[in-house]
Amino acid sequence: MSADQPFLPFSKPTIDEATITAVGEVLRSGWITSGPKVAAFEAQMSEYFGGRPVRTFNSGTCTMEIALRIAGIGPGDEVITTPISWVATANVIIEVGATPVFADIDPITRNIDLDKVEAAITPRTKAIIPVYLSGLPVDMDRLYAIAKKHNLRVVEDAAQAFGAEWKGKRIGSFGDFVSFSFQANKNLTTGEGGALVLNNLEEAKLADKYRLQGVTRSGVDGIDVDVLGGKYNMSDIMAAIGLGQFANIEQITAHRRALARRYYEAFGPEFEAQSGAQLPLQAFDSSNYHLFQIILPDNGPSTRADFMTAMKDRFNVGTGYHYSPIHLFSLYRERGFKEGMFPVSEKLGYLTVTLPMFYAMTFADVDRAVAAVKAILIK
Repeated sequence: MSADQPFLPFSKPTIDEATITAVGEVLRSGWITSGPKVAAFEAQMSEYFGGRPVRTFNSGTCTMEIALRIAGIGPGDEVITTPISWVATANVIIEVGATPVFADIDPITRNIDLDKVEAAITPRTKAIIPVYLSGLPVDMDRLYAIAKKHNLRVVEDAAQAFGAEWKGKRIGSFGDFVSFSFQANKNLTTGEGGALVLNNLEEAKLADKYRLQGVTRSGVDGIDVDVLGGKYNMSDIMAAIGLGQFANIEQITAHRRALARRYYEAFGPEFEAQSGAQLPLQAFDSSNYHLFQIILPDNGPSTRADFMTAMKDRFNVGTGYHYSPIHLFSLYRERGFKEGMFPVSEKLGYLTVTLPMFYAMTFADVDRAVAAVKAILIK
């Protein structure tokens, strides 16, 4: 095991030849913006989610913003979310004029702590945005019980959770708004892009307006604009990639779960005690294992930066970190957030490391990553 081996990235998309050919056909067709491929992609996902309406977009970020707008959330309203996510999760709350309220995370699942969510609810609270970190859902029964009790909308940030399940039901096939991301390192990618699962056709029609300048067309040349929309539509080029990816989603999810099993086996039952590090919760019946993350020991032999540098320089293994605590970014400090407010999020946000996990990985790649981690952490 040395740096002479080929670089092992922490993520890498797999695009098969059939998908590449399909993209070429779209380019030759003369119709490359939203068209028949987008319609086909949405139809397939709607079937996958039990017939619920699905609309695609050019990012996963705007799907959450549009869900909040459809729900009528704006100035004067509060939306509760987690400090541990990509900053987009909180930014969209500010974007619609509402106030982000954070609730700390559970140290085991690393998802938002639903006890702390309920404690954070005020008369101004109108919605919850839970995040399914690494593809692991929160306790969906408890989440929706809280939402029902307090009459709240839920915008599920399932950006990492395509193919994940809760008690045998696919995430997206039930619940309120469900947002997915198809960014390059997601389990299903369109390069960039996202999708929003909605509750009914009325919401879907409003989503259509919001994603394309608020426009409604009628007849041959009739046009009207009655809401302030944006330019968020997905192209047929992106949808062609998505259709190719979607055809293999069951195999992709199964292989990621197999890679996760290999990680646990390779680390072994003594790793946590020997290293002081923490492995993720084992959840093969629910998580899609979008990411495989370890938490470094807080009194370990190196900082996270040193650890990540050693993984690359000594063993040629790539790593990442997901995510820095949102409330400590300058934009959020200016809104009154500071250190010590969410201690679990702050600790994990500075100690979490993402190890390689992607569809083209082999068990040998997992073994190599684990051996590198052990060489650095176990003395």
